[in-house]
Amino acid sequence: MFRIRQYLDEVKNPTPLGPARKPPGPVVIWNLIRRCNLACKHCYSISADYDFPDELSTDDIYRTMDDLKEFRVPVLILSGGEPLLHPDIFDISKRAKDMGFYVGLSTNGTLINKDMISEIKSMDYDYVGISIDGIGDIHDKFRRKEGAYDASINAIRLCRDNDIKIGIRFTITQDNAASMPALLKLMHDEEIDKFYLSHLNYAGRGNRNRKDDATFQMTRNALDLLFETCWQDIENGIKTEYVTGNNDADGVYLLHWVEKNHPEMAEHIKAKLEQWGGNSSGVNVANIDNLGDVHPDTYWWHYSLGNVKQRPFSDIWMDTSDPMMKELKKTPRNISGRCHSCSFFNICGGNTRIRAMQMSGDPWAEDPGCYLTDEEIGLPQNNEERKTKDAVVI
Repeated sequence: MFRIRQYLDEVKNPTPLGPARKPPGPVVIWNLIRRCNLACKHCYSISADYDFPDELSTDDIYRTMDDLKEFRVPVLILSGGEPLLHPDIFDISKRAKDMGFYVGLSTNGTLINKDMISEIKSMDYDYVGISIDGIGDIHDKFRRKEGAYDASINAIRLCRDNDIKIGIRFTITQDNAASMPALLKLMHDEEIDKFYLSHLNYAGRGNRNRKDDATFQMTRNALDLLFETCWQDIENGIKTEYVTGNNDADGVYLLHWVEKNHPEMAEHIKAKLEQWGGNSSGVNVANIDNLGDVHPDTYWWHYSLGNVKQRPFSDIWMDTSDPMMKELKKTPRNISGRCHSCSFFNICGGNTRIRAMQMSGDPWAEDPGCYLTDEEIGLPQNNEERKTKDAVVI
């Protein structure tokens, strides 16, 4: 996750560089259940509205939570499917909070109504993220359910009115990129705390629908809008957060924005971005799926590192005898092509590996989702091929 607000705050009010922060354990995104009441176009878990066999029992979940706590995992993001369909979601949530985890709930929001909101509030979630893919019918078409937008907006308002930190999650594609200005206006009008822009990652239905991925120019336009909106909020004293996910080239693009708009702060921001270091799949981000399989992140469901029913997560996560984990944990990673020659590799870290794997079969090839030109990453200026790619979807 790339925290735009954090770095633009540094432009306005710089702080000393200090030592790099090393989380004690990875953030764990946990798909507690695969069942979902929706069938969204970009779903990485290919969920559906039925019970999937062999999922972790609640006892399995509790045993794994104990191991995660001992392993010093700081954050649990409870996801699905739709996590609110898990019969023990509130018992699990309460236990996680009582154990001292930062607990986030990742939901489509359609099940949060006036009858449920008091229980949601009593869980004291640190954050509730609700996916919105556009205004009105645009959202409903992505979610493949009429009325989904109204239900999700109602959930956002209920959470806000009950003092629950709430955020919009937006996955950008060709079909909804034009919705960005309206969604940012919605964020301000509804006093929503956070906006999360997710680049499409090629997994699950997201892989099947990658022809709908945003073009490079649409991606750049979306980032320009986020940077400008975030900067205006900072200038106006508005405490909204802006983050992106699944394309670590965003850090380099932000550096170029700073160089253009606040050149006197460019070296400071570059140092901060290098300290961040980009992609951390398999290092600071982990995923446990509904069956108990452990993955380097949520988009690697095709590749299991082990299962928590057979081995503790802590053993699985530190086992570099697995060839994928061995390479993911390398610093720097050995990535070929444009990534290998990029002048900003120590900011981006080679970006997400799943797009390279899905497009080329090689997880260590250059990332085909990098929207930066050769000139912008310090390569010889031969941009004809990149300009051609700007005109088509990847």
